[in-house]
Amino acid sequence: MRPRLRWLYPLLIALVLAAVTFAYAAANTVPASSAGDGSNTISGYTVSNVHYVLDSTNPAVISAVEFTLSGSNPAQTVKVQLTASGAWYTCTLSGSTYSCNVGGGVSVYDASILRVVAAQ
Repeated sequence: MRPRLRWLYPLLIALVLAAVTFAYAAANTVPASSAGDGSNTISGYTVSNVHYVLDSTNPAVISAVEFTLSGSNPAQTVKVQLTASGAWYTCTLSGSTYSCNVGGGVSVYDASILRVVAAQ
């Protein structure tokens, strides 16, 4: 007499599906990186000693902006904006002063804001 094996087939299918799922998940690895999630305080920077450099041939035009940033760590990326919805200008660090070459792109009359964005 042969026992009924109806329950054996669904069990075998479930085991095969579990093995395939496990193998697929094991192959889906992410390499080590510096990515992550967490929280910390954003300390910010304080902008001081702002100096607008006027163009030598046309003093109605700003050629550069210079300033210092005080914070716990020096900023690696610093940009400024002098008009609302205007261009962003990249700044470079020399000693303790950041200098942003505007290249005569903003007139003194049109300069309405000094927006500084700094990040490490």
